[in-house]
Amino acid sequence: MEVPALAAALPAVGWALHSGLLARRLAAARRDPLTGLYTRAGWTTRAEHVLANHPCALVLLVDLDDFKAINDNHGHAAGDAVLTATADRLTAWCGRHGIAARLGGDEFAAIVSDLGTVSLFDLRTALDQPVTHNGHALPVSASVGHCLSAELPVPTLTDALSAADAAMYAAKGHSRRNNTPR
Repeated sequence: MEVPALAAALPAVGWALHSGLLARRLAAARRDPLTGLYTRAGWTTRAEHVLANHPCALVLLVDLDDFKAINDNHGHAAGDAVLTATADRLTAWCGRHGIAARLGGDEFAAIVSDLGTVSLFDLRTALDQPVTHNGHALPVSASVGHCLSAELPVPTLTDALSAADAAMYAAKGHSRRNNTPR
């Protein structure tokens, strides 16, 4: 009598194992394997939740300046070190009131719900610090664009990202024309 019960239980065990494996794969797909940050898909879901619950959230985009030169001059391992350091710095800046993501390449995003805990000056200072790789100090700088969701007519993530993107490119143009820190 135990054999039929065991035979009936085997498909259930198989489905349970399959479901667990699928859940782990989906969770891994929402994380960038190099930096450990959320990917665009994983971050978007969380960022939309933050915007819905915090009417004055800060959304920002970060793009590393002249990142290609680091890869070209020092190799991809050096570029990976810069990406990882940037992710760590952005995560530390967000603290427990924010969520950071690597959108792809050398572009990052973050959303912070409590503006009293962050300073854009501190973020820019942290991001513009050199990264040491194989005994070399690699110069790093980043352009940062931000948007306060409360300043938007309708606070949607799409509109906040568009405004942050425009501000980021304005910062890139300003820093290249004047050679001054943003």
